[in-house]
Amino acid sequence: MVPHLVTALNGPINELEQRILDSTPAIERWFRLEWMEHTPPFYCSVDIRNAGFKLAPVDTNLYPGGWNNLTPAMLPLAVQSAMAAIEKICPEAKNLLLIPENHTRNTFYLANVAQLQRIFHMAGLNVRIGSVDPDIKEPKTIDLPGGEQITLEPVVRNKRRLGLKNFDPCTILMNNDLSAGAPGILEELHEQYLLPPLHAGWSVRRKSRHFQSYEEVSKRFGKLLGIDPWLINPMFSKCGEVNFAEGQGLDCLQTNADALLSKIRRKYKEYGINEKPFVVVKADNGTYGMGIMTVRDASDLDELNRKTRNKMAVAKDGQPVHDVIIQEGVLTAERMHDAVAEPVVYMMDRYVVGGFYRVHADRGVDENLNAPGSRFVPLAFAESTHLPQPGVKPGASAPNRFYMYGVIGRLAMVAASYELEATDPDAEVY
Repeated sequence: MVPHLVTALNGPINELEQRILDSTPAIERWFRLEWMEHTPPFYCSVDIRNAGFKLAPVDTNLYPGGWNNLTPAMLPLAVQSAMAAIEKICPEAKNLLLIPENHTRNTFYLANVAQLQRIFHMAGLNVRIGSVDPDIKEPKTIDLPGGEQITLEPVVRNKRRLGLKNFDPCTILMNNDLSAGAPGILEELHEQYLLPPLHAGWSVRRKSRHFQSYEEVSKRFGKLLGIDPWLINPMFSKCGEVNFAEGQGLDCLQTNADALLSKIRRKYKEYGINEKPFVVVKADNGTYGMGIMTVRDASDLDELNRKTRNKMAVAKDGQPVHDVIIQEGVLTAERMHDAVAEPVVYMMDRYVVGGFYRVHADRGVDENLNAPGSRFVPLAFAESTHLPQPGVKPGASAPNRFYMYGVIGRLAMVAASYELEATDPDAEVY
């Protein structure tokens, strides 16, 4: 049942892994105290890279797709977490409106929407799917690969509420990351719960702000464990006002990439790591593995060819890229059947509900795996994924490895809650 992990099981990550396992009671108490002070995002997924000497999140998605990649064994956990989340927000909830992305042709994405519908239906809600796509003017039923069907209905907005014809929800769950901005139809909804809030969308959100919050979290968590926060935190810097299409602002990019590469070299030297450092340049807002490149030497940026510049110039929904984040690249030591793999952890409310490996046979250990050709291997477990087994050596037990991934995923979720508080336009100031 447990995927065979060909990893550096005898590498120094074992010290980190052992430290995390030995500190389980302190860690769980730390998270409990955090959640007393902060509200977790409604749901999220975190891409994690395990370099063997370092374990860090590289991306946090607050509108996670891919729920269809979780195994049936993980569903009960997801349903329980959905119940807990809804009970906190709207205990009397009866109807839930789910709003997906507008690209309705992608059946894999729609299979994810169907899975979310199933999870919330099992949690005891009437769930219907409403589209904000202006092209959808009447209910549209789509056949999915597994033989299922899904019906998209046009949303109806009256003065104060959003719903469907003959369907008035108390809660609206967005699975649409608002890359092109929030449509007016979603604004000024004061009587219904909109999850996540509008300021979690990519029109407001910035990766650099998220990783700034994560840096703060990793320092406090590092202190708790007595470790160097670098072991769980990717360093980063950012550049605004870059224009790839016209080749402007690339000097800022080069200076920052060079400075970051030097910092990484120093860390590698300190820990005796014989690897070539690299940085990843990506759009500061946006998703879908678009607008990403790996830089191993700052001089590479001198010679950006037209194809690379065009690729970097636009993100999802054709949004132009002007702000970029330059992030320390974290190698991945994980393999599935000789293909490079990275774990993706899924959470709802404050709970880890499961995850899978993103695997790409044609990519290297220092490349972005969220690209066409990647496939998903569920993290299927014979036993629960996040109950560590005391006394069992790290690496010898798969649940222990995944407990560690769950801890890193939840740290990124704490960072996301800080980030959402900082950007909340309606925050109460005390």
